Amino acid sequence: MRKKSKYNVAVVGVGAVGIEMLKVLRSRNFPVGTLKVLARSDRDITVDGQVYHVAAISPEAFDGIDIALFAGTEGEKGAAVTYASEAVKRGAVVIDNGADFRMEKDVPLVVPEVNPKDVKKAKKGRGIISNPNCSTIQMVVALAPIHALYKIKRVIVSTYQAASGAGSKAVTELFDQTRSILAGVESKSEALPQRIAFNVFPHIGGFAECDFTSEEWKMVKETHKIMHTDKIMVSATTVRVPVKIGHSESIYLETKKPIDIAEVKKALGASAGIVVVDDAKGCVYPLPIDSEGKDEVFVGRIRKDLYNEKGMWIWVVADNLRKGAATNAVQIAELLAKK
Repeated sequence: MRKKSKYNVAVVGVGAVGIEMLKVLRSRNFPVGTLKVLARSDRDITVDGQVYHVAAISPEAFDGIDIALFAGTEGEKGAAVTYASEAVKRGAVVIDNGADFRMEKDVPLVVPEVNPKDVKKAKKGRGIISNPNCSTIQMVVALAPIHALYKIKRVIVSTYQAASGAGSKAVTELFDQTRSILAGVESKSEALPQRIAFNVFPHIGGFAECDFTSEEWKMVKETHKIMHTDKIMVSATTVRVPVKIGHSESIYLETKKPIDIAEVKKALGASAGIVVVDDAKGCVYPLPIDSEGKDEVFVGRIRKDLYNEKGMWIWVVADNLRKGAATNAVQIAELLAKK
């Protein structure tokens, strides 16, 4: 893609992530020339007081587009599969938030704070760059500075993922179930596999190999691809919790070298995209309600394993719709613009 002062951008999809992409493009002052918003049908939408016309998607809609941001829906074979190649044919670079292309060899999987140079592979490949899964993104942002210091051998992660990670219908279900239960009326679960109000359940995605879910396998395979190594042993348990926005993760990691916690905190604090929130005496640590609407990854509860000089714990929180999806995609677009 030729360097320009402004870029013609298409945002494909106007669900929760698509709406957030429009917000992030504005808040980060991305140099947009022409902006097209595409979905299945024509209509107007209002986002933060700004009216956008949504045009019906077609191959011709990508004519003249430099960067196409596909909002994507986990597990759905939708617009990205149908239209990504059409966008590339017409000269666009596609940044896809869905799961369709993530593990394909000729499609880079990029977190700008971790592997920014991989955007170059889009030219040699298919002109498509994939956004990783939301839970993977925030984890690798936190792991990368530690890996640079000590080389990580093993990661054991338990996630506490917000309802919005399953889409807007899941958020509606959380609110509806909460109101029903408070009124003494039991409600059904339709958008999620179990009741979400006043409950947690360890089931995100379908159950797959070795009884790990597809979400858990994503964290394994995507981490290996992003960090360019399959030597890190990653094991995950992904849990849905009754939170609207903001994924939290409890991460245990073991390194090849003994860990100096002061050095870890210094490295994390100096790393792009990370905010350290770690004051045990003051009971200050990252919370999902504090991450909402923000682009950074928040890290706290940083402490050593009591029994292993090469082991430690961290607690990681991020807005799953922003850094876990929309912001990461726009950051990739920023890398393309810079290069």
